[in-house]
Amino acid sequence: MADSAGIQQGSPAIGASGLVPAAPGAGGTEGSGAAGGSARIAVKKAQLRSSPRPKKLEKLGVYSSCKAEGACKCNGWKSQNPPPTPPRTDQQSSTVNLQEPCRSCSHTLGDHVTHLENVSEEEMNRLLGIVLDVEYLYTCVHKEEDADTKQVYFSLFKLLRKSILQMGKPTLEAQESPPFEKPSIEQGVNNFVQYKFSHLPSKERQTIMELAKMFLNQINYWQLETPSQRRQRVPNDDAAGYKANYTRWLCYCNVPQFCDSLPRYDTTQIFGRTLLRSVFTVMRKQLLEQARQEKDKLPPEKRTLILTHFPKFLSMLEEEVYSHSSPIWSHDFLAGAPAGQIPIHTVISAPPVARPLYYSTSPVSVDPSTCGSVSPARKTASVLEPNPVGEKRKPSEPLPHEENKRPRVVGDIPMELINEVMATITDPAAIPETSLLSAHSARDEAARLEERRGVIEFHVIGNSLNQKPNKRILMWLVGLQNVFSHQLPRMPKEYITRLVFDPKHKTLSLIKDGRVIGGICFRMFPSQGFTEIVFCAVTSNEQVKGYGTHLMNHLKEYHIKHEILNFLTYADEYAIGYFKKQGFSKDIKVPKAKYVGYIKDYEGATLMGCELNPSIPYTEFSVIIKKQKEIIKKLIERKQAQIRKVYPGLSCFKEGVRQIPIESIPGIRETGWKPVGKGKELKDPDQLYSTLKTILQHVKSHPNGWPFMEPVKKTEAPGYYQVIRFPMDLKTMSERLKSRYYTTRKLFMADMQRIFTNCREYNPPESEYYKCANLLEKFFYTKIKEAGLIEK
Repeated sequence: MADSAGIQQGSPAIGASGLVPAAPGAGGTEGSGAAGGSARIAVKKAQLRSSPRPKKLEKLGVYSSCKAEGACKCNGWKSQNPPPTPPRTDQQSSTVNLQEPCRSCSHTLGDHVTHLENVSEEEMNRLLGIVLDVEYLYTCVHKEEDADTKQVYFSLFKLLRKSILQMGKPTLEAQESPPFEKPSIEQGVNNFVQYKFSHLPSKERQTIMELAKMFLNQINYWQLETPSQRRQRVPNDDAAGYKANYTRWLCYCNVPQFCDSLPRYDTTQIFGRTLLRSVFTVMRKQLLEQARQEKDKLPPEKRTLILTHFPKFLSMLEEEVYSHSSPIWSHDFLAGAPAGQIPIHTVISAPPVARPLYYSTSPVSVDPSTCGSVSPARKTASVLEPNPVGEKRKPSEPLPHEENKRPRVVGDIPMELINEVMATITDPAAIPETSLLSAHSARDEAARLEERRGVIEFHVIGNSLNQKPNKRILMWLVGLQNVFSHQLPRMPKEYITRLVFDPKHKTLSLIKDGRVIGGICFRMFPSQGFTEIVFCAVTSNEQVKGYGTHLMNHLKEYHIKHEILNFLTYADEYAIGYFKKQGFSKDIKVPKAKYVGYIKDYEGATLMGCELNPSIPYTEFSVIIKKQKEIIKKLIERKQAQIRKVYPGLSCFKEGVRQIPIESIPGIRETGWKPVGKGKELKDPDQLYSTLKTILQHVKSHPNGWPFMEPVKKTEAPGYYQVIRFPMDLKTMSERLKSRYYTTRKLFMADMQRIFTNCREYNPPESEYYKCANLLEKFFYTKIKEAGLIEK
């Protein structure tokens, strides 16, 4: 951009000065110079409008046709002595002579402006504004190199020139007037925010609104690339359609930013999805690149918003912009929606609490969050019963084994109190909302909400050799094969294809916008009581959204319905972490005899298992936990309100009392304190020795007792004794027992407990030693209770 010092008097624009607009498409960046250019033009207009009236008449005379008698054809007064370099507007002479003759027709300046004698000051200022716009456009025409853009500038230049001559308002003559497409970009983005984020808490919803406003503002000041530049970049695009939109954008949005005598519209209000599609990819790339380059200049409060949340916002919006079935571009997006509610356009509407899992022969996309686990082929097979398309478990249908409720135990909170507390938090507004961007939200929370709103669906599908092929199912199976092949590159594609299309296998599919984005391929062995998970994957651009967790939860509920309560899978090193989060462990509950011969070892992978609890509604588990936490919180608040009573101090010690029972302290029982379970203290030393010796022998012979048999050697764990200050082991305990060190059961129990505590302090939770300590501790306390040393 460059300032023009002026134009020779006698040319169509005299004394023009101002910014040339950024070449439309010269980099496609935000028109940051636009604001500066329009501001400079506004200053020039203000200076000219504050000039004396003769000065204004001189300026307008340049663009006014001669009104002298004799039908003079002069279309504008021209000075007899133009300066070699025309001065800027604010530097021109203040003396104006209306009798000065025109260089072209010899008539005076007054003859050119007779029609302006009775014109109001307001109207004259309006015409002066058009004059400066004409001068600016004249500069643009001569500096512009692109033919299409130059043609538009010249057309607007003639339009404004004509408006001055006729003293009219400039009106663009076009076949169509704004808006050119409905819904507009602005409406589409608003629909997108409602469609995707209406469930968020108000604070987070406000953050999303800020991102949406930021995006719309960027579009309003975005410089489109010229049609010729676009043809080079996208040869097969609709060139005629883009050129039409580009011309409209120049006339209604871009040029009016500088020339305010033209009516100006926001790009986001008069254009729709078509224009957005043509610029979104390039715009998104350049915006993110610009944000990365200028991240150090961003204020801290904006850095997270722009660098973390804005890219995710753009990715989600991109899906809706290019999706053929996105509801946000529908004219009736808000039709039929009650006030305050967001309409959800879905294929299948899921109920708010117990969402149905569709068991069909066609896949449904789910939100993935895992790269995959694999399990090799198996040797024997069992035939799966066919599932009709659309079969689902009704929300009211009880889960198997639901009648096997656990008996109430001492210490349970009375149901009356639970119901009373529940009544205070049944109102959703009373339950604190969890931010989806926070670390405390459940992994599957976003996926669960998307399913509730119909954005995603889950279907159990499979190939069949007995039924007529279903085109939709076959397309979904192909989609699953593609997802598994991309996410599990080390697995042969032929092997994946064979298992996905094998009638003995089924796949729980995750469907989003009609396409497969993830799934879990599995094979059920009802006679053996387990199911083997073969493949588990979610497409890469849909990961870290909670889809993987929600996918597994649906699979668990499906198997509970079919009364299979064990999963087995071979997980590679990339999938172990995911399966651990889903409740899998290396501690296999299924007897080896049940699965040997049905599945085979897979080199480089780890066999993991998961035991299902038929009483747990897995897809709602995180919601239940959240509600339970709120109940506990309310119960604690109630209890605190009851015990917030100040008792007088104890005065008995002043009277010579040396000690009192703890339970006699006023208020201590009200806090919920109970006496520590008292075991039978064996007063006979020989009897105590014999009992402790028996217990110690049982512990030493336990399968998990091997890590604790002797003191830890420094050569095996060099830093152990820097971490553990008071080591203990079973050999040392045996020596102490022989020396009659344990005169009470408490001494014995304290040493044993120290073994377990030391182990957990030094070793990580996933280590074999840590697990041995937990199992041995449980066994030890079982033996202590059996011996009557503590209460059961």
